[in-house]
Amino acid sequence: MVSPIKDHVVAEITQLKEQPGQEILIAGSATLVQSLMEADLIDEYRFLVHPVIMGKGKRFFNDATKASLKLVEAKTFDLGVVLLRYQPDPKAV
Repeated sequence: MVSPIKDHVVAEITQLKEQPGQEILIAGSATLVQSLMEADLIDEYRFLVHPVIMGKGKRFFNDATKASLKLVEAKTFDLGVVLLRYQPDPKAV
C-alpha cells in the first residue's frame, strides 16, 4: 500500500530505506530531491532528456546542493529521448 508522506520527509524516507521492499521513486520534485540530497538519501538519479528547447524553467539542482555523479547508463529511445542514469560518486569529491 502506498501512502503519501506529508511531514518529516527525511526521517520517513530514512525509515523506508531501512525496510525490505521495492524502490522509492520521486518524480519531478526538485525541492524534495534537494532535501534528500542534503541528507545523502538518494542512491540513483534518472533523467529523461527530451529534444525540446524551452525558454525558462526551474533549476533541478541549486548551488547549495552539489553532488558528484557517475554515469551508469545512457540509452536513446525513439524520437531522440535519452535516459541518463547516475549514481552518487563519493570518490569524485
